[in-house]
Amino acid sequence: MNPRSLPVAASLDAPDPVLERVLIEDTKNSSQGGDRNLAHQPILLDQVSKSFRGEVVNRSLSMKAANRNDEDLENGMLEKDIEKSVRSNKGFTVHNKALLSGIAYCISSCSMILVNKYVLSSYDFNAGISLMVYQNFVSVVVVSSLRVFGIISTEPLTWRLVRVWLPVNVIFVGMLITSMFSLKYINVAMVTVLKNVTNVITAVGEMYLFNKTHDNKVWTALFLMIISAVTGGITDLSFHAIGYTWQIINCFLTASYSLTLRRVMDTAKQVTKSGNLDEFSMVLLNNTLSLPLGILLILLFNEMDYLSRTPLLQLPAFWLVTTFSGLLGLAISFTSMWFLHQTSATTYSLVGSLNKIPLSVAGIFLFHVSTSLENSASILFGLLAGVFFARAKMQDKSQTRS
Repeated sequence: MNPRSLPVAASLDAPDPVLERVLIEDTKNSSQGGDRNLAHQPILLDQVSKSFRGEVVNRSLSMKAANRNDEDLENGMLEKDIEKSVRSNKGFTVHNKALLSGIAYCISSCSMILVNKYVLSSYDFNAGISLMVYQNFVSVVVVSSLRVFGIISTEPLTWRLVRVWLPVNVIFVGMLITSMFSLKYINVAMVTVLKNVTNVITAVGEMYLFNKTHDNKVWTALFLMIISAVTGGITDLSFHAIGYTWQIINCFLTASYSLTLRRVMDTAKQVTKSGNLDEFSMVLLNNTLSLPLGILLILLFNEMDYLSRTPLLQLPAFWLVTTFSGLLGLAISFTSMWFLHQTSATTYSLVGSLNKIPLSVAGIFLFHVSTSLENSASILFGLLAGVFFARAKMQDKSQTRS
């Protein structure tokens, strides 16, 4: 039963004290006053009846009004509660998406390097160029399928766009191949630390090519990166000269790709139909153009002879792992776009630097890398220098904008 209906029911059913007193006094007067009082009794009863009915009506109306006010108040509070709930749910959803996209980006970027290391070292696969070509082929198939089904849209590959983009793509292919070659000989942690040298080369290139200046914190971080790379190489128990050579070449190619991309991007946008070149179009463009160049390099490095003799191509598990690595390469592009959309470039850069720490630890334990205390300290020093560099770059950008 609704508690607010109880007062109305009580006013109708319970005896009214005022009415009882009037009736008692009227009974006394009638017994004492005889006929005179009896003559006035109908008038008195009629007045009492009118007053009783009026009071009941007034009370009923007042209680209904009170009920309506309570219901209005309750409805208003309910609407406010719903609005607060919707706002909190929206905030929870936004934070959830940012967290989920960040986790997806970290997992895909870490897994890509670990899976490539597993294919090249654990399977002892000696055809890094062929692996790169197959991974890029998987990316082209997936992106083209998504475009056919209307899930994404990409720029059409015109001859003008290909001519503009070809120099960037040559560097892109070289960057991927040298990364494969170095990863075969060097452990994941040292690869991660040595990749910091790319930041040094890029900073110097920005200074000479784009007249860009950096503050002292950025240069301090870059200096710490160089120290960590040198000490890490000296204390590396599994030092391999060929692997380090390929990694140094990879650092120069990666920095060149970044610097060349900035110059070519504006020109490439001008030759597209929409005047824009998004991430999906870049993925399709880079991977498609890399296929004929990669096949040419396979022939030049005589990897066809190795592929015809290796029993790995007959193993379904090997094909499953290599296909998965191709999907991970594409997942990095998708998750990075998703993460950037949910957060900011600052958060993206910082998370990318912090992500190298669990990657290095996982690489050491998963592949049973023999290391020393000095080498571990150098790796940790290099990883922290990378985080310091990311924070210094953020502050440098904010000062430049202001």
